[in-house]
Amino acid sequence: MRIGVPREIKPAEQRVALTAAGATELAARGHEVVIERGAGEGSGIADAAYEAAGARIVATAAEAWAAELVLKVKEPIAHELDLLREDLTLFAYLHLAAAPELARALIDRGTTAIAYETVRAPDGSLPMLAPMSEVAGRLSVIQGARLLTAPAGGAGLLLGGVPGTRAGHTVVLGGGVAGTAAVEMAVGLGSRVTVLDVSLPRLRQFDTIYGGRVQTLHSNRVTVEESVRDADLVIGSVLIPGAKAPKLVTNEMVAGMRPGSALVDIAIDQGGCFADSRPTTHDDPSFTVHDTVFACVANLPGAVPRTSTQALTNATLHATTRIADHGWRAALSADAGLAEGLNTTGGQVANAAVASALDAQAAPLASLLA
Repeated sequence: MRIGVPREIKPAEQRVALTAAGATELAARGHEVVIERGAGEGSGIADAAYEAAGARIVATAAEAWAAELVLKVKEPIAHELDLLREDLTLFAYLHLAAAPELARALIDRGTTAIAYETVRAPDGSLPMLAPMSEVAGRLSVIQGARLLTAPAGGAGLLLGGVPGTRAGHTVVLGGGVAGTAAVEMAVGLGSRVTVLDVSLPRLRQFDTIYGGRVQTLHSNRVTVEESVRDADLVIGSVLIPGAKAPKLVTNEMVAGMRPGSALVDIAIDQGGCFADSRPTTHDDPSFTVHDTVFACVANLPGAVPRTSTQALTNATLHATTRIADHGWRAALSADAGLAEGLNTTGGQVANAAVASALDAQAAPLASLLA
């Protein structure tokens, strides 16, 4: 199979969908790997490294997109939509519930789109979303700590404090992979930490891990409101796979926060979990709401592309090889968890959560794989 890797063109996005080591594996299995010139430079991977791995460097994005299977990190943006076609399989982060225009383009073009973020492991976890969630969770606290500084518009508060001063209070909404990483980072920086989740077993795990040093609360409107009011930093890390994130933090809650508090929404790819959230960029990451500072960077792991690219390929390469070796239908038919990643094909929506967000009807998966 011919596998294409175009250069990412979303603003400030320097990740790439395949490492040189990944290219080596695919080439060794007899596949043709084509990489757009310069695609790996932001992640520290030179064109020469890909060539040494057996890949071929092409001059234009169109040449990479002409492959049967295209690997990307982020979803196609406006002027990439013309490159979509019926005989293309696209494997990338898509987040279609929050991107109806992209979903419509994939449907209209008949493209087979497999989303990293909805692929499931046998235990129900999201193995291809997990590494980027870990990166985003850790970065969210680092970003939040910076936003609390006076030059960034914050309250001038050191998140961990120093002896004799008050440490900042970090509230983490959602105890999944990203939330867990955020809690770990916030505790490491010396912050006082509260984590909220609807899963009592998950909250018990936090109690076991941190020995009571992290406050755990069952998530509901009352506990969210009380926690946000007392927070210096709020991390939004709520995820419903494939669906839009619920809006847990209202404008009224934000109005009641201390001036100079910070809110970082890492659920922004799925629409965000704060009512006032809107996507921002690495170049212009923050904005103010009332007297607080919001940051909602949609590709937060892109700030550390060397780490993120390697972690992503580690998570996706096995599935990529199966799709390349057997074709997408056979690969998905043999793996129910990978089949959960199918979002669109042949002009139909395959994922129920995506279909619901788009007010569409999901086609039966069995019929799409037949």
